[in-house]
Amino acid sequence: MAEKRHEQLGLTNENVLEMYETMLLARRLDERQWLLNRSGKIPFVISCQGQEAAQIGAAFALDRSKDYVLPYYRDLGVVLTFGMTAKEIMLSAFAKAEDPNSGGRQMPGHFGQKKNRIVTGSSPVTTQVPHAVGVALAGRMEGKDLVTFVTFGEGSSNQGDFHEGANFAGVHKLPVIFMCENNKYAISVPIEKQLACEKVSDRAIGYGMPGVTVDGNDPLEVYAAVKEAADRGRRGEGPSLIETISYRLTPHSSDDDDRSYRAPEEVKDAKTKDPIITFGAYLKENGVMDDELEKQINDRVMGLVNEATEYAENAPYAEAEQALKYVYAENE
Repeated sequence: MAEKRHEQLGLTNENVLEMYETMLLARRLDERQWLLNRSGKIPFVISCQGQEAAQIGAAFALDRSKDYVLPYYRDLGVVLTFGMTAKEIMLSAFAKAEDPNSGGRQMPGHFGQKKNRIVTGSSPVTTQVPHAVGVALAGRMEGKDLVTFVTFGEGSSNQGDFHEGANFAGVHKLPVIFMCENNKYAISVPIEKQLACEKVSDRAIGYGMPGVTVDGNDPLEVYAAVKEAADRGRRGEGPSLIETISYRLTPHSSDDDDRSYRAPEEVKDAKTKDPIITFGAYLKENGVMDDELEKQINDRVMGLVNEATEYAENAPYAEAEQALKYVYAENE
């Protein structure tokens, strides 16, 4: 009997089911946040919908016990894979005191959690790229076997932070995986108005690293590319640039009206390639999942989402006296 694609990559049925469940959890949490936003309960959503396969395929290829991730604001799938919980995500959305990212100080999408090696990001885009290079350099100086994984949109690949970070990592052969999640739009600017080259991955050659472009709707293809890049980094062969092609199924954020810059038919067509649907179909075609198991997974995920929403909505806000905590040094 021929090996299935995931088995060829060394993944078990349990592995791919966990990938699918994490993808579904990211999607259902995201959908719930949109409902909460539209009902006036949370202020802001910046969505992962359409990019879950790239995020989770990549994160599963890393070593969650020692690698560092420096996610960008859409990377709900990455942080869930690395150990952030549904409850913690919702605490962030409601800006409650228990929010692990910032104690309710930052808008959603600014992920950070020391215990899971999720390095906090900043609101200006692409600042996480040189940070990832710095973490990789520090790891090498301390003799640690770690890889850093940093993500950004294709709009960010035009920023100086990306080029400086990529150049430094290339010169010093640092174990950094640069992953561009190309979702076709930098807010309202389409890809053809952003890049003179055909692909973001074409930029890799200028920094002495391999660059590949893969199908961001296929978690197994992304897994394979990131696994190869992680192995290269651990062998001391330097950084890699991976471009994942997907599509942003939602407006840029809950404050954006995407009808002003893209046709509804375009979005509708993209939904036919929705990675939740296509990966679910792959699992069914290969006998890994049936309708009954799919229902069990969905019920379990919705249970987590409902529990997380209820807990976060009823959790306390930070005390007003905490506003300046972590801003100025405190003399204990």
